[in-house]
Amino acid sequence: MDLEFRLFNINQKLFKPHAERIPQVKLQERMMLEVLLFGLLLLGGYFLLHMTLLKLPRCKSTAKLHGKTAIVTGANTGIGKTTAMDLARRGARVIMACRDRQRAEAAIQEIIQETGNSQVIFMQLDLASLQSVRSFAENFLRSESRLDLLINNAGLVNGGQTVDGFGMIFGVNHLGHFLLTVLLLDQLKASGPSRVVNVASKAYTLGNVDFKCLTTHKDLALGSSDYQLFQKYCHSKLCNVLFTYELAKRLQGTNVTCYSLHPGVIKTDIGRYSSFLWRFFMAPIVTLFFVDAESGAQTTLHCALEPGIEHLSGHYFTQCAPLMKIEWKARDDAAAKKLWELSESFCDLS
Repeated sequence: MDLEFRLFNINQKLFKPHAERIPQVKLQERMMLEVLLFGLLLLGGYFLLHMTLLKLPRCKSTAKLHGKTAIVTGANTGIGKTTAMDLARRGARVIMACRDRQRAEAAIQEIIQETGNSQVIFMQLDLASLQSVRSFAENFLRSESRLDLLINNAGLVNGGQTVDGFGMIFGVNHLGHFLLTVLLLDQLKASGPSRVVNVASKAYTLGNVDFKCLTTHKDLALGSSDYQLFQKYCHSKLCNVLFTYELAKRLQGTNVTCYSLHPGVIKTDIGRYSSFLWRFFMAPIVTLFFVDAESGAQTTLHCALEPGIEHLSGHYFTQCAPLMKIEWKARDDAAAKKLWELSESFCDLS
């Protein structure tokens, strides 16, 4: 009996750990399966998000642009480059209005190779210098006989000042494009029907125009932190919308129409000069939730090419459609007129 009891105890010690390990292994397998299912669920949700809420409509125009001339500012990268590529593919003569010659010429070679259209031309334009804007307009008018599309696409979120002492964001995103447009209006009218397309942003809803700050400091606001620069960017996008609204009024009775737009939440290098911390914080958000430049160019192309939208001149577009219910500050007649007149004064046009 004593021997049997000892053998039983030995048997228990040998097999008890194995018996305990079986539930533990099953628990680990179950946890791994749950993690895998959760990952698949997240992946499926992310794919569904991109196929629904983040999927942007495409420009449906089949227009051919042989014999037409277009200017695209900031055309060496992002939405501008994609826009220039599409216009070149349709046969347009495309003027790449860029500051950086090297980057522009690299983009031109890519566009020519991709489209087979050799009528893609670089012209120097630094929107942070009013003299550069004037020189560009003079060179263009001297060398080109027509202008059918002016696409004011360039934009930035940089601190500092322009050559003329204006806040960089205000100077490039609004004032440089304002002067460029005004200097080319006669050519646009002579080539009509023609269009001006101003790439704005939904960020305008967070903006306002502080005319006292503009008059006193030549800037939309004070400060240079990342958040303050973003605020200035929002203010500049409201300037784009108001400029388009006022421009449409002044173009009534002509064969030139104009439109502003929100391109969507797009992966571009507009914030390439932001601080490391800001880029570090934004990188995962941009990677996961922003869409590509080709998608971002579609509303620009819609405004430039879609037939039958002339009666919507001055309107703000998003997702290839006019937004009819827009915030009151984007339709503030007094603010739009005042911004135009102040911009004329800043550019010595009045």
